[in-house]
Amino acid sequence: MSILEKYAGYFLPTYSNYPQGRYISLLLVRQVESEAIFRTEGSGEPLSKEFVHAGRTGDEVIQRVVISKRKQTAVERRTGRELLRKYEMLFPGKRTGVPCALNRNDPCERCMDCMIYGYAAGGGGAQKSRVVTDDAFSLHDAAVVTATKQFNALFDTGTMRDPETRKPSTSIGTDEYVKPETIFLDIETIRDVTADEFLYILGNILRSNRYGAISSRIGKVRNILAGVVFGDCEIFSNLELTQAVYDLLRGDKPEPDFPLRAEKVVDAVRSVTGDLIDRVAGQVAVLPAEEVEALVEEVTAFYKNEEAVKEMLERATAMYGPQE
Repeated sequence: MSILEKYAGYFLPTYSNYPQGRYISLLLVRQVESEAIFRTEGSGEPLSKEFVHAGRTGDEVIQRVVISKRKQTAVERRTGRELLRKYEMLFPGKRTGVPCALNRNDPCERCMDCMIYGYAAGGGGAQKSRVVTDDAFSLHDAAVVTATKQFNALFDTGTMRDPETRKPSTSIGTDEYVKPETIFLDIETIRDVTADEFLYILGNILRSNRYGAISSRIGKVRNILAGVVFGDCEIFSNLELTQAVYDLLRGDKPEPDFPLRAEKVVDAVRSVTGDLIDRVAGQVAVLPAEEVEALVEEVTAFYKNEEAVKEMLERATAMYGPQE
């Protein structure tokens, strides 16, 4: 029996417009595998950071780098939309007739992306996202995991001076970046989904690997599924998880070592989950580590089967009703 079959009771049998109180929390370790820049403004602006308590106890405050919620799901949505586009499952918008696209204010209102991640059409309908996210925090202090680097734009001559006008280039400055092997902890909560929709969402996460600014050259990120919690409510927050893992990995030292092996962080996430979940006022089921790993293997194998993927997308899309 597959993991999805074993936990079939936590999925909806078919799509429903009404909340059913079935939550699936995906505990993610996001490991940066190259330099990366996470900011909310344009070029030259500093990284997004917040001052928060270092751990769950004590008064020590540190500054952590933040990946904003939209910067995470936007990448994963585009990964999913590539798949839908491949199989021609992005439908025309109702206003312009142009195939469904992000930031066009003309969603098709029936593709998997619209129906899972939500949409709001000006003067039309709306669908609330069933993927609930929050800011992801770096495990370490920003001072430990960040540095600055100068950038410039050379002319064809290989210099900073225009060969025609002899004027110097103004394309020079510095960028603050996140160092390779920095760890971010994140929880994505999925509400009221079918097994096919779950496959789509988890596949988007596992297959996304470029985040942040200048993602065509930097921003390589490895998403590791550290835990899965089924339940009837949301669980603890990203910040609580980060602080608990920080305390465990720090031990008697001033701060955790940097860099850390991702496997060590995954083990820490699984270790603190038991303690944090005890404070959740709801009915929850935490997948054992071996089942989490089996689930990842199951999803990985699934996405290697093109026919199975196509059938899943067609089956899920058919739930939302016929195209008008």
